[in-house]
Amino acid sequence: MLDYVVLIIAGFLAGILNAVAGGGTFLSFPALVWVGVPPIMANATATFAAMPGYISSAWAFRSDVRAQGVLSLREITLISILGGFLGALLLLVTSPKAFSAIVPWLLLLATVLFAAGPWLLKAVRRNGGAGPGRIAAFSMVLAVTIYGGYFNGGLGIMLLAVFGLIGFTDLNAMNGLKALISAVLSVVSVATYIAAGLIDWHYLVPLAIACALGGYCGAMVARRITNPALLKAFITLVGVLMTVAFFMA
Repeated sequence: MLDYVVLIIAGFLAGILNAVAGGGTFLSFPALVWVGVPPIMANATATFAAMPGYISSAWAFRSDVRAQGVLSLREITLISILGGFLGALLLLVTSPKAFSAIVPWLLLLATVLFAAGPWLLKAVRRNGGAGPGRIAAFSMVLAVTIYGGYFNGGLGIMLLAVFGLIGFTDLNAMNGLKALISAVLSVVSVATYIAAGLIDWHYLVPLAIACALGGYCGAMVARRITNPALLKAFITLVGVLMTVAFFMA
């Protein structure tokens, strides 16, 4: 019973965080590992559980989703499908031992990028939000979506940073597209995970329902937040604690 309580609370909070600022996997992935799910399976299951939250958030942001910069919405979506598939394939060929060794570094990378994300976006805007060429934009979107297909942690802020770099300036449009692309990534990668038998179905349902509820509530909150600095600081702290915990494990 304690396992389910922990997963439901972690899933609901993860859904809220993913919708508002990203970083929800900092809660759902460790929670799955805590209840005994192997790391690679926990990563796959956490990605599946986050998918309903991404979809519900994208629906809540549906009026804000639009492309800016050098790539069209269709192009970004197609690149994301390719990146999600490549990232999922990369996870399938990673051994459990190697993944366990990589996870702390992935969490560290995600935490650092999450913490640096606001500074990076401000730097982009100070330069007028000028976007790169199409090839550079394609490469950046592909790289971050491959990461998302491989490991979901910190994906939200990475997407926001890339959107800022390729010419986005409207935060609601960025958040809406972040939710949409996260949903596309999770659908593609989860289909691959299911085919490979990497989903822990025992814990998936309660975690996914909690993530979906949190994602919809979080999207409603996100559209009204004008200064999310405190929330971002909290997510960064969680990321630091989880990173330290995995390095010490």
